[in-house]
Amino acid sequence: MQTHFTLAQLEDPDLAVANDILRKCVHCGFCTATCPTYVTLGDELDSPRGRIYQIKDMLEGDKPASSKLVKHIDRCLSCLSCMTTCPSGVHYMHLVDLARARIHETYERPFADKWLRKVLAFVLPNPQLFRLSLIGAWLGKPFLKGLPGPIGAMFRMAPKSIPKPSAWDVPQTIPAEGVKRGRVALMTGCAQQVLQPKINEATIRLLTRMGIEVVVAQGAGCCGALVHHMGDTKTSHGQAAANIRAWTREMDGDGLDAVIINASGCGTTVKDYGFMFRTDPVLSDDAARVSAITKDITEYLDTIGAPKPTRKPDLTVAYHSACSMQHGQKITALPKTLLNQAGFKVVSPAEGHLCCGSAGTYNLLQPELAERLKARKVRNIEATQPDVVAAGNIGCIQQIAGGTAIPVIHTVELLDWVTGGPAPDGLPL
Repeated sequence: MQTHFTLAQLEDPDLAVANDILRKCVHCGFCTATCPTYVTLGDELDSPRGRIYQIKDMLEGDKPASSKLVKHIDRCLSCLSCMTTCPSGVHYMHLVDLARARIHETYERPFADKWLRKVLAFVLPNPQLFRLSLIGAWLGKPFLKGLPGPIGAMFRMAPKSIPKPSAWDVPQTIPAEGVKRGRVALMTGCAQQVLQPKINEATIRLLTRMGIEVVVAQGAGCCGALVHHMGDTKTSHGQAAANIRAWTREMDGDGLDAVIINASGCGTTVKDYGFMFRTDPVLSDDAARVSAITKDITEYLDTIGAPKPTRKPDLTVAYHSACSMQHGQKITALPKTLLNQAGFKVVSPAEGHLCCGSAGTYNLLQPELAERLKARKVRNIEATQPDVVAAGNIGCIQQIAGGTAIPVIHTVELLDWVTGGPAPDGLPL
């Protein structure tokens, strides 16, 4: 794609990045075939190619974001399926993130939309506030779940019960069992430790059982992805910087073999810290160090040797590959391989490349589209007639579970169970 940025514009490092990305696009349209919003809506402006044209026009012309552009960028899930499909290597993730930052800076959203985004950005990354909000949503659910739009979606998504906080989600070091083979930091996350704290507990049990010391670092918290995808880079970089400092202290202290992520949406962002802080004179080197050792839990298990099962499961597992896992981190076959080695029969539902509609806060901000994508995903999963669904991202787990009676369980919980841990909630035994 031909671009016309001025030399003065290209002195801006973000615009220089955008220019390089735009020039790689050859208008081929392969991305349209795998874009969930284009497949669902059939609108060229809701395809990656269409959004790229709109972003180019805004950035080249140094224009504030228009309401038309905002509508189509807001509809983007950031699923990154287009990046898997693209034969030219267009880094759509970085381009749409730059567009969202420009929107955040130049576009005045309607009051209700602006208020909702501020509430989500303030509450969700804070486990204590999120827990309180879920209690309130649970109380109001019988009366308010029928409301249209995002407010009704928020109440409909309130869980039936709210687990107690886990004693393992606070800063501490959990020693390895037997001979110590390594030392890792576990990112406990924000929403996950409130909605399903047993995922972190299963991760810690599995790692320590395999001789790995696990540290929950003081000062680490939300990865920043939630507000980063809203365009609020100041807040997201602040959250990311806290993690970088916390994990760097551990790296420079007793050392770390890896930073372990068990929520793939967070993993995609943490692996991108090096890029996010590329121009930061203080944190650029440490951010790159953190990104370099960050691994999804399945990646790390593969490096230290797959866990040996102590029981033989007689279960068929439909593996749902989160977009952030398969498109963002390019981890595709490994989780299925680990489940197969653990004794599960693994099946892959059709249209596995299409998003389930969760996408961070997407199912709250774009509930109608999210519901259509969820229904499509659930139909494909149920067609495989599995006993259980496995996934590696809390957002996907919550989204899919809201549309089917089949239990949806994190991959690491299944691996923990077959190697000596407790049975996950809802597992058909």
